[in-house]
Amino acid sequence: MAAIFFFFFFLLLPLSATTIAVTEVKSSANPFTEKAALIRYWNRKVSNNLPHPSFIVSKLTPLSAVDASIFSTIAAVDPSNLSTHLVSFCASAALLCSSDLTRSLSTHPADSGFTKYENRNFANYGNEAAGGLSSFKNYSDGLNVPFDTFRRYGRNSAGHDDSFSFYSPDGNVVTANFTSYGTITAGGIDNFTSYDHSSNVPDLGFTNYAAEGNGRAAGFSRYSGDANSGGQSFSGYGKIGNGVITAFASYSNNSNVIGSRFANYGEDGNVNNDTFASYGDNGNVPENSFRSYGSGTNAGTDKFTSYRDQSNVGDDSFASYEKGGNDATAEFNKYGKSFNQGSDVFNGYGQGSGNDHINFKSYFGDNTTFKAYAKTGIDFKSYHNSSSSPISTSAVMRPGMNRWVEPGKFFRESSLKKGTVMPMPDIRDRMPPRSFLPRSIAGKIPFAAADVVRIFKIPLGTAMANAVYTTVGDCERWPSRGESKRCTASAEDMIDFAVSVLGSDVAVKSTKNTEGSNENILIGEVKGLNGGKVTSSVSCHQSLFPYLVYYCHSVPLVRVYEAEIMAVDSKKKINEGIAICHIDTSDWSPKHGAFVALGPGPGKIEVCHWIFEGDMTWTIADRL
Repeated sequence: MAAIFFFFFFLLLPLSATTIAVTEVKSSANPFTEKAALIRYWNRKVSNNLPHPSFIVSKLTPLSAVDASIFSTIAAVDPSNLSTHLVSFCASAALLCSSDLTRSLSTHPADSGFTKYENRNFANYGNEAAGGLSSFKNYSDGLNVPFDTFRRYGRNSAGHDDSFSFYSPDGNVVTANFTSYGTITAGGIDNFTSYDHSSNVPDLGFTNYAAEGNGRAAGFSRYSGDANSGGQSFSGYGKIGNGVITAFASYSNNSNVIGSRFANYGEDGNVNNDTFASYGDNGNVPENSFRSYGSGTNAGTDKFTSYRDQSNVGDDSFASYEKGGNDATAEFNKYGKSFNQGSDVFNGYGQGSGNDHINFKSYFGDNTTFKAYAKTGIDFKSYHNSSSSPISTSAVMRPGMNRWVEPGKFFRESSLKKGTVMPMPDIRDRMPPRSFLPRSIAGKIPFAAADVVRIFKIPLGTAMANAVYTTVGDCERWPSRGESKRCTASAEDMIDFAVSVLGSDVAVKSTKNTEGSNENILIGEVKGLNGGKVTSSVSCHQSLFPYLVYYCHSVPLVRVYEAEIMAVDSKKKINEGIAICHIDTSDWSPKHGAFVALGPGPGKIEVCHWIFEGDMTWTIADRL
């Protein structure tokens, strides 16, 4: 009785803004945890006694029953109150929360070296510096949700050099903002080497970069290469500059669904020199927007070499490009030789310019619109379109073929037989680690982007804030024909949805590990679930959110397989793969990567793929 009284007395204690004491979970066997409660819920909803796979059990909340009750009580009164207890809430529930920025490091010795820095605030850093070098190495290396801010960096400096090496490589949900960088500077060099390489969901912003600069040089080497699903924005870049030199070498190459926005770039500049070499090559669905680019420049040079070569679809928009310039030169070499055609729109290109020279050498592309462009001074050499240079969509991976339509990402059902050697794509989970919230808490947090951003104190304009808005938008999208879908913000929600579609006799499956990724594999024994019959399943895919949210949807007319994955050389088993084959593809887009890789088009073939790490599929339990 005394223990019960103490428990209820503890719940009635007033909550302060200080950190709440939380119970550490010592063992998953503890019956007084939310994880144990969820297992009991699972057993009630699902009629069989199949084991609970570790890949989903590991994602269940680590909260104790006491801690869950505390945070549930806070959210019940007003979910906004969770913001007051955010540090303890995120830590005890294993959530993904933004780091608080430390106070600004504004002091600046003549020479500075920063090694292994992360989540720091550099405001007013390097202002009025004379000579010297600031070096940043291994900055925010491999972090989840790094948030780095450089405000008013290097303003009014003279002859000061800045070097950024290995900035935010391998990061997850990277936000890096350079605001008012190098304004009113004289001389000096900015060198960005391996900037944001191999990051996931980057959000990079350069605002008022090198504005009103005089003779300053900026070099971007390996900028955002191999990145996945993010954006870069350059606003007010080199505006009213004099003799400013910028070079982008290997920009966004091999990136997936990356957007680049250049606004007011080089505007009213004098004798500026901008070079983009190997820009966006081998990208997948690149979205590039150049607005007011080089407008009003005098005797400057813009050069794009190997622009969007071997990319897959995507869109480029050049609006008000070199408008009103004088004696400026823009040169495009090997422009738009895409693996799969996208669209290019040129509006106001060179319009109102005097004695400008704009050259396109080896221009490839259909769906191209030139509006209000200069009638003189523009020269097209070797102009190609699909009628004169068709691009094959063979299923065989050839040298130079777009890397995002790699063999092994999609395959035919006939490949799932013992003895087949086939490539396996990278199936690693690129999402940051998080846990489910129990329904008692998740159900009280409004599933609205503005509310989530406010409650979790996510700075607007960051990669994480953008991801929250994207996730909510995807969840609000109307389902496709024949599709049932639900965004599940708790494990209870996911179980309920799977049972509502498939019945209570269900099982959840995923590929066991990531062995074999990016390698050739040998298929061993193959088993078709439910006797290999056409069935239905519920596939669940991670979304980016502070806590685990899965986009789950019913997938009718599929066959699901379990396959041994063997090492080609040793013939030893290294993995157990789960593959799903979509029998009806008639509603798929003709531009879907599966048809680019396999041909011939929607409704004409079945398409199979592996279930990647972090994702899962629910099926009717197999009794064989």
